[in-house]
Order: sequence, then C-alpha cells, then structure tokens
Amino acid sequence: MSPAPLKKMLKVGVVDATAVTETDALDAAREAGLTACMVDCDRARSRSAVLRAVVKAVDYPEFFGGNLDALYDCLCDTLLDQKGGLFLWFRHLHSGDPALAEDTVAIEAVCTDVIEFANNNDRMFAYAIQHAGKHPDPEPGIDPTPYSGHRAEEGA
Repeated sequence: MSPAPLKKMLKVGVVDATAVTETDALDAAREAGLTACMVDCDRARSRSAVLRAVVKAVDYPEFFGGNLDALYDCLCDTLLDQKGGLFLWFRHLHSGDPALAEDTVAIEAVCTDVIEFANNNDRMFAYAIQHAGKHPDPEPGIDPTPYSGHRAEEGA
C-alpha cells in the first residue's frame, strides 16, 4: 500500500490490517509522530488476557481494573502522556474464539471512543486489529501454551 492511503487511515483512526503490513503501519505511525505499540494477543484466550496485553504494550504503570472502563482509562491516560498521539496494532487477536467474539467488538468500541477523546484533546489515536480467527484446538495429552509462553520442563 502506498503511504498516502495509510496516512489517511491513521488520521481517521482505524487502519485496515488486511491492507497493510504490521511493519508498514508501525513505521507510518512513527513517521506521523505517534507512539506506536504492538499488542501481542496471540496467546490471549479471554478478555482479561487481551487487556493485560494492552497494558503490557503501552507500559501502563498504574493499577488496572481489568474491565472495559479500565481499558478506556488506560488508553486515554497513555494517550495524554504522548506528545503527538498513540497507535496500537493488535497482533493476532483471535476474534473467532467464542470467548473473544463479543469482547473483540467491545474492545473496538472502546478504541472508537478513544479516537473521539483524542480528537477532543488535540491528540491522535489510531489502531488496527489483525484478526486471527479461532485458536487451534489443543492436541490430546498436550496442554496449550500458557499466556506466559513458557511450558514447564518435563520431569522437572
């Protein structure tokens, strides 16, 4: 994708993750003066896990309530701490999981509200969600990789 449509998407606040690569989006956001963060949702299997991934990506130092109001507060506070604005790339959000389908819609609604907040506070907020479908079903006898990404060593 050429830089002009990507810049337009950033100004609108919603970047189509199917039309641009993660690297191009993050680079364009930085060039536009935004703090660009990648939210790794690949192992997140619940709303609280997605919210923890957001908090980790933006390095939010305060207590986080773990609900959508807390997400809004986190994003607005983080946005105000940035000189120009904030861009979030949600990597591999498994919106096809039954546990995350409704939550994905709600998280997008919060992001839309943050766009409005940003506009009212002379900042810029944009986001992209890379939908990853459903998590694969676990293999019999093998526990899924925990959110931390580490499995206990066998026999340890």
